[in-house]
Amino acid sequence: MHTETVPRASTAAELARLTPPSRDRYMDFLRAVSIGTVVVGHWFIADIYWQRGVIGSTSAIGVAPWLWLGTWVAQVMPLFFFVGGFANYTAYRSYRRRGEPASAFLRTRLARLLRPSLAFFAVWGTVQVFLHLANMGTPTTPFLRGMKPPGATIPFGPLWFLAMYTLVILIAPAMIRLHRRFGIAVPIVMVAGSVVSDALGFAGGIPEARWANAAFVWLLPHQLGFFYAEGRLQRLGRRAFAAMAAGGLAALVLLTNPVFGEAGQRWFPGIGHYPKSLLGTEAEAIANTYPPTICLLAAGFWLIGAAMLLREPATRWLRRERPWRRVVAVNGVIMTLFLWHMTAFLIAVVALWPLGLGHADPPGATWWIERPLWLGVPALILLSLIRAFARFERPAATRARAARGGPGRSRSA
Repeated sequence: MHTETVPRASTAAELARLTPPSRDRYMDFLRAVSIGTVVVGHWFIADIYWQRGVIGSTSAIGVAPWLWLGTWVAQVMPLFFFVGGFANYTAYRSYRRRGEPASAFLRTRLARLLRPSLAFFAVWGTVQVFLHLANMGTPTTPFLRGMKPPGATIPFGPLWFLAMYTLVILIAPAMIRLHRRFGIAVPIVMVAGSVVSDALGFAGGIPEARWANAAFVWLLPHQLGFFYAEGRLQRLGRRAFAAMAAGGLAALVLLTNPVFGEAGQRWFPGIGHYPKSLLGTEAEAIANTYPPTICLLAAGFWLIGAAMLLREPATRWLRRERPWRRVVAVNGVIMTLFLWHMTAFLIAVVALWPLGLGHADPPGATWWIERPLWLGVPALILLSLIRAFARFERPAATRARAARGGPGRSRSA
């Protein structure tokens, strides 16, 4: 197997200088932007409560007029899965070219995902043991005190993604084989399966069928990432990307307005159509997220189409030293950033709530005035958490190799 001595690098500036011309910087940029959007979005929409020894938050989207519109841009998980498909395909192809088995691919990819996660679990496991021994916080489950279970956002909201993406990595080799054998037929089947799942779940009265969309909706952008990794998606041209974006956006508009007639009131009680928000809200009985609906499928086409339209100018911009160095810095701590961002928010709540901050209900003026505070304070705390836990992200010896030929490596590499 070919080996090459790689200079060790420990800073973003050094890693940026080691970046080869063949690397697809735009994929790294989309990964950083998507996770950054998730972090800021979670902090921004939080409606905090501290009741009977339990700290938590609900979404302000359900009560603040027109805030749902922001989710049509900020629900960027389809973009992250799209980048993940590109990264998994590129890494898998690299392993196979070197004659290494699929197990080596899985071991490496899962380690990058789970190593920082184990640090998160260790810290929060210790905190929960302390709360139980000290009899502090109201029990919410047999194992948790003072906070809601993982379905809630503070501080365990990131765990749904961790579980889902672990499964995506495990089945990635099988999905790549399907892609190589059947090509575009795989995404077509996924779209059809998603429509059927929602039809059975809503119109057919079989709500359990909707959970099939946890696979169809999230695997579709991941599958499209394979086409990007091969260079086939790029060859479609700007008109095709504009049609993809416009088609996804038009589908969102149709699905979230009363086009179902009287039947809509039976399928979507109280609203008569799919919810407009692409994030779950406690104000509506139906959510587009748990399980995902075809609205998120449409959002995936809209966002990926828009991202492809921006690819060329963004790639030129990323050739500059400063923006690329920042992208490298964010990607170097991407899992740490994601796992700990709601812990940072929880610490901010513990510090600010006793001062009378965070008590205002949306969409009042006080709630809006406090938004910069609830972005700035958690950001400062998160920086400290990153300094403490980023060491678990990846061993230092692999950082230079990532800069040379990691997930962002282009087809020609």
